[in-house]
Amino acid sequence: MPARRTPRPDWVLARRIALGHRIAQLRHRADLSQEELGNLAGLERRSIQRYESGERDPQYSDLLLIAHALRCHVTDLLC
Repeated sequence: MPARRTPRPDWVLARRIALGHRIAQLRHRADLSQEELGNLAGLERRSIQRYESGERDPQYSDLLLIAHALRCHVTDLLC
């Protein structure tokens, strides 16, 4: 994949971190570990960890899987 020509704006990074915090919050509320959420969503624990830390942008399909595993709507992750 080619390198991004310009860095992402700070507000984009802030929203990515907020999304990660929201996933972690809902996961804790469901009393799940990252490993358990990963298993339910069909994702690697490391992917969940990277999403929660804001290190990586989740693909939309991963957000759908995470929301399904947490028994919430995908918009609950984004608000």
